[in-house]
Amino acid sequence: MANKDYSKLAKKIVADVGGEKNVDNLIHCITRLRFYLKDESIAKDDALKNTDGVIDVIKASGQYQVVIGNEVANVYDAVVDELGPKFAKKLDSDGEAADDSKEADPDKKGIMHYINKLIGVITGSMTPVIGVIAASGIIKGILALLTLPQLGQLLSAKSTLYLTVSAMADSAFFFLPIFVGFAAARYMKGDPIITAVIGGVLTYPQIIEWGSNFKTMFSIGGFNFQFLNYTYSIFPMILAAWFAKEIGNWLKKNLPSYLQMIFTPLITVLVVSAITLVITGPVIQGVANGIADFINWLVHISGWLGGAVIGGFYQVLVIFGLHWGVVPLVTQQISGSGESALNAIISGTMVSQGAAVLAVAIKSKKDDIKGLGFAAAISAFCGVTEPAIYGVNLRYRKVFISGLIGSAASGFITGLMHGNMFGFTGSLIGFSSFFNPKNAADLNSFYAFLLSSLAALVVSFLVTWFWGYNDQMQAGTKVEKKKNPAKV
Repeated sequence: MANKDYSKLAKKIVADVGGEKNVDNLIHCITRLRFYLKDESIAKDDALKNTDGVIDVIKASGQYQVVIGNEVANVYDAVVDELGPKFAKKLDSDGEAADDSKEADPDKKGIMHYINKLIGVITGSMTPVIGVIAASGIIKGILALLTLPQLGQLLSAKSTLYLTVSAMADSAFFFLPIFVGFAAARYMKGDPIITAVIGGVLTYPQIIEWGSNFKTMFSIGGFNFQFLNYTYSIFPMILAAWFAKEIGNWLKKNLPSYLQMIFTPLITVLVVSAITLVITGPVIQGVANGIADFINWLVHISGWLGGAVIGGFYQVLVIFGLHWGVVPLVTQQISGSGESALNAIISGTMVSQGAAVLAVAIKSKKDDIKGLGFAAAISAFCGVTEPAIYGVNLRYRKVFISGLIGSAASGFITGLMHGNMFGFTGSLIGFSSFFNPKNAADLNSFYAFLLSSLAALVVSFLVTWFWGYNDQMQAGTKVEKKKNPAKV
């Protein structure tokens, strides 16, 4: 899509969602424009779906989601320009966050309203850092590959080069509270710098040392309050960002203007850091680690059955954008225990949808289907399945089902072999994430990756080829979606 087309596409999108007056807020993730509309009923779903440059339209998590694909950032900028300067003031300068300060209508403020807001906060806090985490995982996997004894140990784990590159990869996880805090504050319209400083408190070397040794801060009634290690943590910082915003807003209203520049950050950092270290941090981190470890354990003991079920149905979550709720969980698993059996299964589902759309691209004699199919397959093999799902697979529903069948086969093998992932990046590009950095000689998870990926490729491709697609099929003009579980 050429740059000159963005403005035309933006005009069409804004018009079809009901115009500027119908748009409350707007954010974007890796592939979607996520509108908060005042009235979704006046948006023209079918017109948008049939627009060149738009892959699909989804209604989920309280958002009106327009699936664009890899060009979403450029289209987002054009849409913001089309909405006008007044609307642009509601957004961060880099276009990642939206003003969430407007109160919902009284009749919309039920429990599901707050669940949707929570999902939005987690998504807005994690989306900006996902790419960095994924890249770091690939680097760590490649380092593990280079230290394999089976390959002659091309690189020593004690060499200067290894330790330097390892520091580059580890920094994204080590200082994760700073990055997540900054992104969360930006999303919630707090002060990103003050929040990043609070993240810096949690990753300060002395605090880390005390946390690693569970040093006691103080005792009350025989109960010891201990320091914890917050490197690699996510959820405590998201709550800290909210506290910092609320305290900062209160101080701005109640402090004289000549005191705000110094005392607003001073009080905010002191109060929020203390609350996080003493109360909320230990509670949230304990619960998050417990949930992550429990799911890892559950996936392990369920073996082939859990792998087949999760593999067979995971990509259905992508239809609604609910897969973003799994991202922090996987990150918590990897940061806590260093591995994620869940992510190993998810990886195969990406390969399966890519193989299904690849079969369509090769079998079809239609130039537009071929072009879209090959591009979507490459995207899926690089870990982003939405162009494949919404561009081709869901429009020819049997293609999507063929991918799910391949995913179930892939998950079956991963579960049977108890495969793990030790990095974040999945699909074929994430092969290095299956090498265990703590035990380079252990190749069980890598073998599980090879066999499960092969099953995903072969099963999905063959089922699509012989059953899922032919050129006589008509693409669906509208894909009916189940209701968002958060709204049921």
